[in-house]
Amino acid sequence: MDGLSGLDEPNEPDERNELRVLNQLDEPGGPPGGLGELDERITGCRACPRLVDWREEVARTKRAAFADWTYWGRPVPGFGPHDASLLLIGLAPAAHGANRTGRMFTGDRSGEFLYPALYDVGLASRPTAVSADDGLTLYGTRITSPVHCAPPENKPTTGERDTCRSWLVSELKLLAPTLRAVVVLGGFGWQAALPAFAAAGWRVPKPRPAFGHGARVTLEGGPGQEALDVFGCFHVSQRNTFTGRLTPGMLRDVLSAAAFEAGLYPDGPPGRAEAGAGS
Repeated sequence: MDGLSGLDEPNEPDERNELRVLNQLDEPGGPPGGLGELDERITGCRACPRLVDWREEVARTKRAAFADWTYWGRPVPGFGPHDASLLLIGLAPAAHGANRTGRMFTGDRSGEFLYPALYDVGLASRPTAVSADDGLTLYGTRITSPVHCAPPENKPTTGERDTCRSWLVSELKLLAPTLRAVVVLGGFGWQAALPAFAAAGWRVPKPRPAFGHGARVTLEGGPGQEALDVFGCFHVSQRNTFTGRLTPGMLRDVLSAAAFEAGLYPDGPPGRAEAGAGS
């Protein structure tokens, strides 16, 4: 697995941070050569020069608030069990969030909005995500993104999206035996996910379904595949959450519906989701 080209020599904090992230790759439920191997291959990818330069420059210069951190500064792999029945697809790692901590939606404002909702509906063991070794566990749920490197201004190019697609296709194929529902966060993720679903074997309608918050489409499975329920949800970006375009209740509603279709709520959603439904 490649290190950070041109960065400081590894030191003790860097080694600890690497172990934190690599330990999460050994999630239960996957055979050798499965998602664990895929995740390790993703962390060594250097296919997009602009993204490589940016992620490593951010890791080198840091933000003042995180000066004592040794940034991960590499592609960020998926997070969650290898036998997940529900998948969340975002956009790309945040420069000072997942690019720093090495785990999806960990250490940034988007994660501060997402993980409490996952906890409220019974899909996460805790409502906070601060580092790769904070003890957070996802239940039946995995999180990934169509672009695995932090992009400048949080805007990957379509070329970078397409270059990264093979990783998402491989992840979908490996999850296919158990995967039953997907929540796609935002229009960029939706446009990236639909061709990946098709390449992984599911039948995507033509014309392709349009993105919208609360959108839902059922994709017929290919040979040996189960159908897949795909849900659209506004992204948990500050632009959406600070303006009220996406509220905690709206996010919980989509997550609960998707978890039910994924078979994670055989007796209906847990009481925590109902208790917080007013916000």
